[in-house]
Amino acid sequence: MKAVLTRVSSASVRIDGKINGQIGKGFLILLGIGPEDTKQDATKLAEKLLSLRVFCDEAGKMNLGLESVGGEVLVVSQFTLYGSVRKGRRPSFTGAADPSLAIPLYEFFLAECARLGYPPQHGEFGADMQVESVNDGPVTIVVDSSELA
Repeated sequence: MKAVLTRVSSASVRIDGKINGQIGKGFLILLGIGPEDTKQDATKLAEKLLSLRVFCDEAGKMNLGLESVGGEVLVVSQFTLYGSVRKGRRPSFTGAADPSLAIPLYEFFLAECARLGYPPQHGEFGADMQVESVNDGPVTIVVDSSELA
C-alpha cells in the first residue's frame, strides 16, 4: 500500500457536487492499493500514519500528533499512486490492485483508522471525486507499507 499524507488545516471531498467528507485540522490521506497488499499492510500503514508527530509544538518543532491537536482524518482512494510513466507519455495503472481486492482493503483501512480512534471521513472507491485541501506547512509525506518495519 502506498499513501500520501498531507497535514492540512482543512480538506474535503465532493462527489457529484455534494460534500462526501470534510475535516478541519488533521491528515488528508491519499491511499493506493497494490495487488500484493494484505490486511497486515493496512494495519501497519494505519498505525504508522496515525501516530506520526508532524504538528508543531509551542517551540515550532514537529512534536505533536493527531491526538494532541484534536486532529481529524480524511481518506481518499487513489489508484493512480500505482501509475507508471516508465514508457510513453500516458501512465499505465496496471500496478494497482483489481477492485475485487482493493475495495475490501480500502474498507479495512477505514475500519483500522476508526479502531485507532480516528473514524475517518472518506471518499467513495472508484468515484469521480473533487478533493480540496489547505495544506499546512506544507507537510507532505509519502509512505509505502513495504518499507515499514
